[in-house]
Amino acid sequence: MANWLDNSVKYVAGVGEARAKLLEKELGIITIGDLLRYYPFRYVDRTKIYPIAEINSNMDSSLVQVRARITGVAYAGTGRKQRFSAFASDASGSVELTWFRGIKWVEKSIEVGREYIIFGRPSFYRGEVQFAHPELELVEQFASRKERCALQGIYSSTEKIASSLGTKGFFKIISNAWEAARNNIEEILPQWLLDHYSLIPLRQALHDIHFPQSAEQLKAAERRLKFDELLGVQLLVQTLRSDRLSRRNGFLFPKVGNLFNDFFNNRLPFSLTEAQKRVIKEIRQDTITGYQMNRLLQGDVGSGKTMVALMSMLLAIDNGFQACMMAPTEILARQHFATISRMTEGMNLKVAILTGSSKAAERRYALEGIASGKVDILIGTHALIEDKVQFANLGYVVIDEQHRFGVEQRARLWTKNQQPPHILVMTATPIPRTLAMTLYGDLDVSVIDQLPPGRQPIRTYHYTDAARLKLWGFLREQIAQGRQVYVVYPLIKESETMDYKDLEDGFESIVRDFPLPNYRVTVCHGKMKPQDKEESMRQFKEHEADILVATSVIEVGVDVPNATVMVIESAERFGLSQLHQLRGRVGRGGGQSFCILMSGEKLSREARQRLQAMCQTSDGFRLSELDLKLRGAGDINGTQQSGITFDLKIANPTLDSQLLQTAREAAIRILADDAQLSKAENIHLRKLRAKHSGGQRFDFSMIS
Repeated sequence: MANWLDNSVKYVAGVGEARAKLLEKELGIITIGDLLRYYPFRYVDRTKIYPIAEINSNMDSSLVQVRARITGVAYAGTGRKQRFSAFASDASGSVELTWFRGIKWVEKSIEVGREYIIFGRPSFYRGEVQFAHPELELVEQFASRKERCALQGIYSSTEKIASSLGTKGFFKIISNAWEAARNNIEEILPQWLLDHYSLIPLRQALHDIHFPQSAEQLKAAERRLKFDELLGVQLLVQTLRSDRLSRRNGFLFPKVGNLFNDFFNNRLPFSLTEAQKRVIKEIRQDTITGYQMNRLLQGDVGSGKTMVALMSMLLAIDNGFQACMMAPTEILARQHFATISRMTEGMNLKVAILTGSSKAAERRYALEGIASGKVDILIGTHALIEDKVQFANLGYVVIDEQHRFGVEQRARLWTKNQQPPHILVMTATPIPRTLAMTLYGDLDVSVIDQLPPGRQPIRTYHYTDAARLKLWGFLREQIAQGRQVYVVYPLIKESETMDYKDLEDGFESIVRDFPLPNYRVTVCHGKMKPQDKEESMRQFKEHEADILVATSVIEVGVDVPNATVMVIESAERFGLSQLHQLRGRVGRGGGQSFCILMSGEKLSREARQRLQAMCQTSDGFRLSELDLKLRGAGDINGTQQSGITFDLKIANPTLDSQLLQTAREAAIRILADDAQLSKAENIHLRKLRAKHSGGQRFDFSMIS
C-alpha cells in the first residue's frame, strides 16, 4: 500500500488532533490506512424501511429505520435530567423520539413538518413505540446516500468513541477517509494472482467493505481482504519452513538399537495401535534425513502419546544422545517419571526428574547426571530451562501440552545444545488437521486417531440441579463398587459476579449431605501449597480417598485407572476443549466410565450446543471443530504470551479454513518462484509477510 496511507488520521476531515489521540488510545487507529482497515463487524440493510405499525417487540435489540414526518416537540425535566422529545408519524402510526444529551444540537437540527429517515433501536413503553437517541436524516439526504451504500457498516466502538462521534459520526469519518484515500491506494498483489484466484482489486475491496451495495459485493470484498491477511501468514510460515529445511543441521539417528528393540519386543504393556506405529515411523524417518525434526503430535486423551514419546526417546539414546521431556505441571511431570521409570525398569537406562520442588538429593542427581551423560532421560517442569541445567549431549526434546508454555520458556530448551535438538511437541487439545497444517506451517503434523485396545467410550450425560438426588444415588452405587469419583468446579470460592457452583461450598455439601457412610474425600486446587496438592493427589491415586473435589487443575496429568466418574459442576462455564480434557481423566482403565455434566436450568444457546455435543460424541477432533466454530481460533498458535501474534483483522482461520488452504497453496507457489520475494512484482508481498512477524524473522521451530 502506498506510503500516503501512513499519514496521520488527524488529516481526515472531522478528526483533528484531539480525536486522533482518542482514536489511537481507544481503537489503536493511528494512520489513514489503519482507519480504512478498521472494518465493520456487521451490517444493517439501509434499503429496508418499516411502517411504524410493523415494528414489534421482537425488534427491540435490532437497528431499524422508519420514514416519518415530525409533528411536534416537547421538553421535560430540568438541568441534567432534562429530556427532549420529538413526535413523528407515518400513514400507519406514530412514534416518540427521545434525547437525554446533546439536546441543544438536536433541537436545532429538527424541523417540525419535515420528513426524516429515523434510524435506531426501538423500545416499547405502555405499548407505544419509542426510539432513544436515534439518528435522523432528511429524506432528500438519505436518497442521495443510499445510492452509494445499501448496507451500512456497524463498527465496534468504546464508550468514549460513541460519546465523541456516535455511529453516524464514525461512519462519516470513514467516508471522509475514503474520499481522501481513494486515488492513493496501490495494489499489493501481482496481477497473475488476482486473475488465478479470482480476487477483486484492493481499491474496490476497501470501498465495498465499508460501502457495499449488495451482499455479493460485500462477500467479494471480504474474500479479497481475508486472502491478503492469510497470504501474509502463509508467506511467513512457509519461508521459515524452507529456511529450516535448507540448513540440514539435524542430528542423525541412523540405527534402531538394543534399547528400542528390547522395549518393543519384550516390554510393551499392550500392542501398539496402527496410528502409534505410523507416528513412530514418521519420527524415525525425520531423524535419518539430516534435517532437524520439528513435529506436532496430536492425540486425543488416552490415545498413547506418552508411549510414542518414550519409544522415540529410546531411538535418540540408542544413537548416543540424551533426551528430555518437559511437562506443564509437577503432577504431570511426576506421573510421566513414574510411568517411564516403571516401563523401563531393568533396562540399561537412567531416568531422572527435576521440578521446582525437587529436594536437594533429587536435584543433585539430575544435574550431575545430565552434565556427565550418566542420565539418559530427564523429565521435569519449567525447571528444565534453568541455566544450571546443562546436558552432555541433548539430541531429542519432547514438550507435553505445549500450549501451556510461553514461547520464551520453550525456546530456551533448544539452546541447551550448540546444535538444535529434534523437537516433538504433543497436545491432547485436538486441532482439525487441515487447520493445524496451515497454521503450524513450519511443523510437520502427526495424528494418533485411535485408542488403545480395551478402552470403552465414556458415557456422557447432562443433568440440571433438579436431578441432584439422582446424581447422589449414582455416585453412591459407583463408590460401593470400589470405584472413585472426580467432582470438578469452575471456582474455588463463591463469586458475587458469577452464578456458578464453587468448590468450597461443594466440598461442604458433599461432606454434609453425601448419603454413604465411611466414604473419604480430598481436595485439590491451584491455590494450595504444592506439597498439599501432591498429598491430595497421592491419597486419590492410592485409593485412600474415594472422591477428589477439584478445580480444572486436574484437567491435565492425573491418571487414576480406578476413577470411573467425572462430575463437572457448572459445566456451561467451560469450553468444549476443556470439558473434553476433563472427561479424559476417566475411562483410563478397563471398566465403563461416565461423565456427568451438571448445569443450571437457564443456558445460552451456545452453552446448550456445547453440552449436547459432549453427550453426542467422544471424538476430540469433531469437538475441536465445533469449539473453534463457536469460539473462534483464538490464540491457537500459542504465541500470545510473548507478543508474537498474527495481525488478523477480518480473517478467521477456522471459519475461513478453505481460504486459508488456498492462501497456503498460493504462498508455496510464490516462494517456489521467488524465495526471497525480491522481484519487483513481489515487493509488497515482502512487506505483507513482514507485517505478521512484526518486522522480525521468527523461527517457528523455536516457538512450536
